[in-house]
Amino acid sequence: MAYIQVEEGIPGIRSLFQFNPETGGPLCDLAQALLRGPSPLSAAERELIAAYVSHRNGCMFCMNSHAMAARCLLGDQQHIVDEILIEQNTSALSAKMKSLLLIAGKVQVNGKSVKAEDIEMARNAGAGDADIHDTVLIAASFSMFNRYVDGLNTLTPSGRWAYEEMGKRMSEKGYQL
Repeated sequence: MAYIQVEEGIPGIRSLFQFNPETGGPLCDLAQALLRGPSPLSAAERELIAAYVSHRNGCMFCMNSHAMAARCLLGDQQHIVDEILIEQNTSALSAKMKSLLLIAGKVQVNGKSVKAEDIEMARNAGAGDADIHDTVLIAASFSMFNRYVDGLNTLTPSGRWAYEEMGKRMSEKGYQL
């Protein structure tokens, strides 16, 4: 049960957005810009970063919903999501995505954990300024979103099936209230 009175049956961050549309609207806009706005990273790659950071933060709602959106966007390559989140295996990723996930993981711990050599490694793997910027902003924002969801103990459905429709909607329609 959530720590505040949100509409019953609405899972995760959606219940919080509905509880306070004044802050929910801008947060949805932020998620839309981060995950569907212009970026050299594909929507699937950005969803994967969001799911990865959420996994590292132990936020099951965000991890499951963004992992499912990534699966929907990856289509035939959806196995990559489970390889990264469950098996901790990044062999299916490009060197660029491996280096960006390393940066995202460091941001999740503490922004100051990112070092010049991490950026250099990403650049050597083909990442440009926009790739690095977007990765850091997604990782930082999802750390906030994760703490928002878990800090208010929102409804977190269990089982992969509970996220299938949500992931499909997110992958097709994005993040508008």
